[in-house]
Amino acid sequence: MKITRVETILLSYPMGEEMRDSRLAFSRRSSLLIKVETDAGIHGWGESACYGGPLRSTAAVIQEELAPYLIGEDPLFPERHWDRIYQGTIMRGRRGLIIAAMSGLDIALWDILGKACGRPLYQIMGGFCDRMRAYASAGFYTDSKGRRELAGEMASYVEEGYTAVKMKIGGLSMQEDLERIRAVRESIGPEIELMVDANCAYSPKQAMAMAQRMEDLNIAWFEEPVPTDNVEGSARLAAFTSIPIAGNESEFSRFGFRDLIVASAVDIVQPDCIWTGGISECRRIAAIASAFGLPCVPHSFSSAVALVANMHLIASIPNGYLLEMDRNPNPLREELISEPIRIDGKSWVAMPQGPGLGIELNEDVLQKYRVER
Repeated sequence: MKITRVETILLSYPMGEEMRDSRLAFSRRSSLLIKVETDAGIHGWGESACYGGPLRSTAAVIQEELAPYLIGEDPLFPERHWDRIYQGTIMRGRRGLIIAAMSGLDIALWDILGKACGRPLYQIMGGFCDRMRAYASAGFYTDSKGRRELAGEMASYVEEGYTAVKMKIGGLSMQEDLERIRAVRESIGPEIELMVDANCAYSPKQAMAMAQRMEDLNIAWFEEPVPTDNVEGSARLAAFTSIPIAGNESEFSRFGFRDLIVASAVDIVQPDCIWTGGISECRRIAAIASAFGLPCVPHSFSSAVALVANMHLIASIPNGYLLEMDRNPNPLREELISEPIRIDGKSWVAMPQGPGLGIELNEDVLQKYRVER
């Protein structure tokens, strides 16, 4: 079997209202899908993160720089191809756009491997479990969402069956954010897990002050409280507070995660298959976390392809226990695949059982949201 073509497909959905976290504001949900075709009639789907920059930049890197590494090659060796591309681009890669671009190609190769074997991908990779608990990830800032509206939103996810929810902080003063957290805690009750995500908003001292104020609110984890590169600051914070520190979605490789883990800067490890080098690299990161007794709970905030890829990662490792389910409106997640991922009413989701990623993409949705280049 040989790879014959690599196609990049940009999708973009205009939202009705701008959403904000502590750093970024966005009025569109966009995804970059990768389709790798072979001469055996088998194709694989992947996705590369395209956050925070021009939509076409990552696609251009894939087409012009990375795809030539794969054309004419056997797709059934994703780890080999990952290393060839990483070493070949090391003078301008190692982090950021190159690693994100590699991610989609790697996922697509794993999808092909699973399809060639006729088995779901998570089984090919070890098959640790066939279902997992999910948490509702939402609670962004919007102009129309005050404390009351936020509390109602988070309570609605509990009514759907979620036993854990996550909200954004860091975009307002500490006092205002604390009032928002208290309103949510009151609305969901004491038993529901509540996580907060600062998206690197604070200095270490500020994060310590915020953590101290949250100690009585039963916070399940404090996500990305300080900038990812401040490993020492995150380690000081983790030693200071009893609240587990989660991170970091904005790290890009096992080398960066190694430094975070060895420094005891994180208690919960959060790579992302579409951002952190694909399934191949995320499995390595999960293994490092496991060696230190840490759970791996991937970040997942994009299309259905990203969601399912991260599900297969979680289902294949012994230290993956929780799935991030973005609950903000996004047809690229809800409508893109023929059988959308749903909880069973009690916070659990089942693994797709088809070969590879186990998903079929809706061509009408691809065409509806496709960005022409």
